[in-house]
Amino acid sequence: MDFNDIQNAWNNEKTENVVLPNNLEKINSANTPLGKIKRNLRNDLITQTIAVVVVGVTPYLYGFSQKWIAPFYLLFSIFFAICVYYLTKLYFFYKRLNNITLKTKDSLYETYFDVRLNMELYKTFGFALTPFLVLFLLGFLYEKFSMKPGRFQITDFSNGQLISVFVTVVFAILFMGFSLEWSVKCFYGKYAKEIKKVIDELKEE
Repeated sequence: MDFNDIQNAWNNEKTENVVLPNNLEKINSANTPLGKIKRNLRNDLITQTIAVVVVGVTPYLYGFSQKWIAPFYLLFSIFFAICVYYLTKLYFFYKRLNNITLKTKDSLYETYFDVRLNMELYKTFGFALTPFLVLFLLGFLYEKFSMKPGRFQITDFSNGQLISVFVTVVFAILFMGFSLEWSVKCFYGKYAKEIKKVIDELKEE
């Protein structure tokens, strides 16, 4: 390779990964919010795995009658499959975060967009589970209260009461949706913004 070839290769080489000492310090500063995202994600994975197990044994913890066991586990099997799908994806995301070393601008960009993508995945996970949680709650309340002497029967509901139940369910779903948005923003979004701030600072230089 002669001098011209060397010069052409040098000119064609990507320079976005060439990190100045000041830039390296800024990139490393993103490790702090990234560490908080990893900590929160780890805690979420543990908590949600335990929650799935608890939901699965609810009929035996609260002594459901035998006629409700099969319908419950039919619904739970769908719930469980959804949980496994999303929790597996979030687990692999957590593993990727553990293997990340923020040393270049490219690694910072890729990490930020991976975080944003999985924040949306987390929201989708929560929204997918919300109807199941509402149905579990309604079934639990019906099982515990409807069959007791002097308590309501489902056939005793008037049209107005059924509408009230419908409105309550709608508001419960909306409340869960807003709660999910808030929790993602609080535990992940604000730290993603800190990483984005570092990216914006690097762009200005």
